[in-house]
Amino acid sequence: MSASQFIIPLWADLLAIGIGGLQGAMFAAQFRDRRLDLLGVAIIGIAAGFGGGLIRDLLLNQVPVALQQNWYLLVATGAALLGMLLERIFSRLGRVITVLDALTIGIYCAIGTTKAISLGLPEIPAIFVGSIAAVGGSILRDMLLNLPIALMHVGSLYAVAALVGSTSLVGLLALGVPVFIAAAICVAVTFGVRVLAVLFNWSLPEQRRLDQLPKIGWMPRIPRLRKLRPPGR
Repeated sequence: MSASQFIIPLWADLLAIGIGGLQGAMFAAQFRDRRLDLLGVAIIGIAAGFGGGLIRDLLLNQVPVALQQNWYLLVATGAALLGMLLERIFSRLGRVITVLDALTIGIYCAIGTTKAISLGLPEIPAIFVGSIAAVGGSILRDMLLNLPIALMHVGSLYAVAALVGSTSLVGLLALGVPVFIAAAICVAVTFGVRVLAVLFNWSLPEQRRLDQLPKIGWMPRIPRLRKLRPPGR
């Protein structure tokens, strides 16, 4: 299976990076004890803005797209500083930011998956690359802030939405659907799963373990051996 790379306009790519940088700075600003300076906030914004794209291109052994033009770093840095200065205003637009974030996840998921397929990767690795491209910015953000990675905790299916969208894209391409239509459906599926998870508070179950193995009725009962005592005792 092969697919041409799904290309979006530069303005849409920069918008996605700007939203990521804005969210990264707003998230970092919540931790007053961190005392980040302007450079620290800029680094967090850059990591959250196009961290997923960097990881994607490194996995595919490609020159990162974010380093091929000046606009990517400028937009990510500017959005991060803006998010730090106007944190109180943007925090009131939580629903709008969540919707835009869901759209951003879908776009990066579609780009990462189709790029991996166009370079000859099999289906399952392509799904992995697409999912990492969608959520890699959040992973780098949490690592830089020395926090437990949020994607590994009970949440609103952030990474699952990317996984479902990437899987749908690969399945549609296997059925012969044109790449642009398949990518658009991928964005819509990822967006829908993410938004519905936030609205209805969906999440995966917490980790569990078996404290006691179930008894199997057909197995014979093995008698317990008694400890032999020496004679005269």
